[in-house]
Amino acid sequence: MKGKIIKSTGSWYQVLELETNKIFEARIRGKFKLIKTRLTNPLAVGDFVEFQLEQDDIAWITKIDPRRNYLIRKSVNLSKEAHIIASNIDLACFIFTLKHPETSLGFLDRFLACCEAYNITPLILFNKIDVLHEEEIEIVKDVEFLYQQIGYDTLEISSYSRLNLDQLQELLKDRTSVFFGHSGCGKSTLVNALQPGLNIKTSEISDTHLKGKHTTTFAQMHFWDFGGNVIDTPGVREFAMIDIQKEEVQHYFPEIFKKREECKFHNCLHINEPKCAVIDALETGEIQDSRYSTYIKLMDEAEEAAHK
Repeated sequence: MKGKIIKSTGSWYQVLELETNKIFEARIRGKFKLIKTRLTNPLAVGDFVEFQLEQDDIAWITKIDPRRNYLIRKSVNLSKEAHIIASNIDLACFIFTLKHPETSLGFLDRFLACCEAYNITPLILFNKIDVLHEEEIEIVKDVEFLYQQIGYDTLEISSYSRLNLDQLQELLKDRTSVFFGHSGCGKSTLVNALQPGLNIKTSEISDTHLKGKHTTTFAQMHFWDFGGNVIDTPGVREFAMIDIQKEEVQHYFPEIFKKREECKFHNCLHINEPKCAVIDALETGEIQDSRYSTYIKLMDEAEEAAHK
């Protein structure tokens, strides 16, 4: 039987049988766990699998189909390992909040680099616009313009005032999407606003640290009445790129990759080489400091990983 993983709790999965749309509780046959990998989870929500039923309608997953793409985060406790958050994604929505909680540009840049690396279409959603003052809205507009200039799609939204939610529905329709962002950025509230009746648990922001509290503790797929589905994920603190070479990092920053053709040396890494077009563009403001800073950090991490 063929199915799709729609929920993962770590040891148990829910699999949707593709012909009948019946949902089964599922487990993995032991051999999956023997595959040598740096991933903490052998299966992710969005994976297509083959399974067989045994007594009590328990499904045993026997095979996983190759993934078209996936997004990955660093494992919380194991620095050398990573965790696949979701797979076979059509649209990855990053939920950016200027405050409550504050989203850093570095976090957004890592997300976008992951999307570039794993061939996933990103969409930046500027959320909680209704709680911002005029000056704060101007800051959001500046950030939005910066990413639009690079070539990324953006949308300002609010779950409470329903700003642009109809437009967002059109973008999500008939696609598998995934919502990302810090805990407290409004992922679950947004899912509830787009699909009334789901009643996904939400929580207030913690006053002490102005950080969100984790309300989603495992990934789960929810289906839209208007067509398509969304994978709701736990709040992610850090994205990871696994087995990336230092020289490859520039491929995941479109504005840097585009400029490299003008560099004097074809193997320029844009650090301190002479006649580097990227450094020149940085000085003129054509490439943003924040983006370049993330680029350098990812290069350092790739080099560090290579020597481990």
